[in-house]
Amino acid sequence: MQLTGLDWGIIAAVLLIVLGIGWWSGRKGQGDANDYFLGGRAMPWWLLGTSMVATTFSADTPNLVTDLVRQQGVSGNWAWWAFLLTGMVTVFIYAKLWRRSGVLTDIEFYELRYGGQGGAFLRGFRAIYLGLVFNVLVMATVSLAAIKLGSILLGWPGWMTLAVTCSVTLFFSAYGGLRAILWTDLFQFVLAMGGAVAACLYVVYLPEVGGMEGLMSHPNVAGKLSVWPDFDDPEVWIPVLLVPLAVQWWASYYPGAEPGGGGYIAQRMFSARSEEDAVGATLLFNAAHYALRPWPWILVALASLIVFPDLDSIASAFPALAADKVGHDVAYPAMLSLLPSGLLGWVTASLLAAFISTMSTQVNLGASYLVNDVWVRFLRPEATEEEKVGAGRWATVLSLLAGATLSLTLTSAGQAFNLLLLLGAGTGGLFILRWFWWRISAGTEIAAMGISLVVAIYFTWIHDGLEWWPLADWGKLVAGSLITTAGWVAAAFLLPPEPPEVLQRFVNLVRPGGPGWARFPAEGGEEATWNVPRSLLQAFLGCLAVYGALLGMGSVLFGHGVAGMAFGALTGLSIQGILILQRRAA
Repeated sequence: MQLTGLDWGIIAAVLLIVLGIGWWSGRKGQGDANDYFLGGRAMPWWLLGTSMVATTFSADTPNLVTDLVRQQGVSGNWAWWAFLLTGMVTVFIYAKLWRRSGVLTDIEFYELRYGGQGGAFLRGFRAIYLGLVFNVLVMATVSLAAIKLGSILLGWPGWMTLAVTCSVTLFFSAYGGLRAILWTDLFQFVLAMGGAVAACLYVVYLPEVGGMEGLMSHPNVAGKLSVWPDFDDPEVWIPVLLVPLAVQWWASYYPGAEPGGGGYIAQRMFSARSEEDAVGATLLFNAAHYALRPWPWILVALASLIVFPDLDSIASAFPALAADKVGHDVAYPAMLSLLPSGLLGWVTASLLAAFISTMSTQVNLGASYLVNDVWVRFLRPEATEEEKVGAGRWATVLSLLAGATLSLTLTSAGQAFNLLLLLGAGTGGLFILRWFWWRISAGTEIAAMGISLVVAIYFTWIHDGLEWWPLADWGKLVAGSLITTAGWVAAAFLLPPEPPEVLQRFVNLVRPGGPGWARFPAEGGEEATWNVPRSLLQAFLGCLAVYGALLGMGSVLFGHGVAGMAFGALTGLSIQGILILQRRAA
């Protein structure tokens, strides 16, 4: 592989276009904190939904999929496909609730739902934890992928790749805020999705691969094609399918799939111009994220098993790549190195743009936490709007530098994915129920965080040394989730609830309804309607529709036309069911 002048020209043009879009769209995002962090709460659903998809499409995402496929087969993707359940519950239940709350960040929610010192502590602690620790870890993960991409496709050392891409990211994200990020996301998603499809078509028809027929018949690939794990082996299907669908989706806090909504998904919902736009944006995101994007990455990952069957073949092909960065996730950029001039520049530029998209969202989100929920709330409540925007820019710079620096210590996308899942396992059920159960208090959340931390420390640094209780990694996640859940449920009954005036204020504003708030009926305005049972049915049908589209597309690609038609029918019937329920509710 050798980048030509055409490739470098394409890469430079894309980076300049991103800068131009960011500058043009960001001119309106500098008035006040509401504009800078939420785009003035006037964004349409299609722009917000595309931005959500673009943010989850980073340089590390195809690397993670490649890692899973090479080691576990196509079925290994259930590790993240299971998060669709979280997404659909957010679409049909939580999107409207978040929009009604009127907060600037999901961290501000803590002092809306809870009162007194407990609510203030949670707001400050979670802002620092998510804005610095967790957010920096996420940025380090995507920066790691950029380092590997730059090493293989550009021939650059890691620091150079980060210096170029982070400079572009800083310019428009610090300058224009969320509005600039949303419009650059739209361009970057179209570019990245088109590049992924074009690269897949070229790679699959390489002479070494031999098209779809040659791909599926190759002995290195034949055992990796099934979307379902081996049900005859509990050590395979339990961690690959059962744990993600039964536990992981509601128990783990993962960026873009937070139980009950949160993070940049919540930020996009706050930015919507209406409740309907918030719902439409999250629906578009889940449909595109799970049904539209995975197959080009999966096919390239399968083809890589033919061209680079093991890690030694990757290491020998790219001797400049540091030994500690050689992993199965590197096979994706390794396959891209086989692309011809022009296409190589397009795909490389699209992945760099995808990296910039994710980083810009993360730094803006982290800055909103640090400014709104720490600096303004506790240190300078009298800050002017101009000072808030200025502080947001400084927080953007510092968090980006921290994430890029940490990335130099990580080795693989899978390593970071598992680490993110372990952190906070078991607290997800609380994030789901706190909207609908008055007994959950600030003390309940503090207890959940404490128990989760102790459990994570035990299973990470203590349990591995105990031979008398063997437990696989998936067993640690399940055990940790159950222990933490049991602990916070007990705390909800044992600890005093929030003061009645705090709970009544929350109900009056958000109007969640339901038996969990029977003793606190909404005062004034429209009475809450308990529509959660219908919404849960819509969420279930939404999952069937998206999974049907996902599996139907895979069936057609693998030559199983009848199965593809059956999954397509499932998708159509599920969509019809959602529409019928929606009309009855109108």
